[in-house]
Amino acid sequence: MGKLTVIEHITLDGVMQSPGRCDEDTRGDFEHGGWAVAGNDEVMAREMGKGMAEGGALLLGRRTYEDFAAYWPNQPDNPYTEVLNKTQKYVVSRTLQEPLGWANSTVLGEDVPDQVRCLKAETDGNVGVLGSGDLVKSLAEHDLVDAYVLMIHPIVLGEGRRLFGAHSRRLRLVDTLTTTTGVVLATYDRASDVNGDAR
Repeated sequence: MGKLTVIEHITLDGVMQSPGRCDEDTRGDFEHGGWAVAGNDEVMAREMGKGMAEGGALLLGRRTYEDFAAYWPNQPDNPYTEVLNKTQKYVVSRTLQEPLGWANSTVLGEDVPDQVRCLKAETDGNVGVLGSGDLVKSLAEHDLVDAYVLMIHPIVLGEGRRLFGAHSRRLRLVDTLTTTTGVVLATYDRASDVNGDAR
């Protein structure tokens, strides 16, 4: 049985929108793109590299997939490129059609919750979700997220699209690491509430 893990950069006030570039996601006239770049350091790179070395599949929303597919295959000198090219990528989209241009990419169309349940059942390793905010909220609402790896940056933006929606969920902190730039890498697994349900 696979474990579905959401991996995200977030601010202290929960914003996940456009961490990497100013033009990454400007929905809602968001003007703070690239806010996570200042938090990058060797500690973060090493920890994220460990996760990638463990292998597994990726599950991506259409917007994140298209952004990644336009960038990563064109970075031959980056150590992540070969890993990402070889990784099996599942893309949730109503508009994309196969064959997709990025190697090892498969479209998941309708009945996404059922398809993700099947994917988890058929997978031995980790299924990672990067970015893909709308998809993450849907997965959480359908009780499909098993863990979160959050890179919590010491910045408050006051606006922007947030990781967590209206769903409630009890989590258990299983690991933390602080980088040289003050980013807290926190890993959370599902926790049981007083009735024994993981909510």
